[in-house]
Amino acid sequence: MSAVTAAALERVSAALREDGGLLAGALLPGGPLVPADDPHAGALAARGPRAAADPEVVAAVVEAAREGHLLHHGRSRLLDTTDGDLALLAGDRLYALGLAWLADLGDVDAVRELADVIALCALAQAAGDDALAEAVWLAGASAIGWGTDPGLEAAKGAVRREEPGAAEQLMAAARQVAGDVAPAR
Repeated sequence: MSAVTAAALERVSAALREDGGLLAGALLPGGPLVPADDPHAGALAARGPRAAADPEVVAAVVEAAREGHLLHHGRSRLLDTTDGDLALLAGDRLYALGLAWLADLGDVDAVRELADVIALCALAQAAGDDALAEAVWLAGASAIGWGTDPGLEAAKGAVRREEPGAAEQLMAAARQVAGDVAPAR
């Protein structure tokens, strides 16, 4: 796990511990379990120039929201997801936490990008397209870190229209926005 991802997930875990209650009690006792194929989207966003003022918070924002997404699909890096209802509620809480932290930074454009990620991932998941959901995360992290451009906006439109090849368009747009920093998936 990258050091940036580890620090971001620890920040998210600390926020849940501080809140107390059921979510604090559901935190995995050994700390985060990050799979080898995790895209480290928070670390990607934190590398961008738009994150320069507070890259640690930007990384935590993206990882909190990504964890929300994972919880909605029964896979968590931070919480025991045995209780499906709790996992769903935890996912909503982490989406909200990520958006709130980003709003606190005052970057309205980045808030819009993260909201797009959440909405586009919902479309991808409704279609049962995990590869598209992953492309949405990487494109969104690139946009949060570097900003958007017409190519990325067009690729997001392709997702909304459920066009074939939308995942590839997103990845190409992410590489265009973030340069060689965005991974080729």
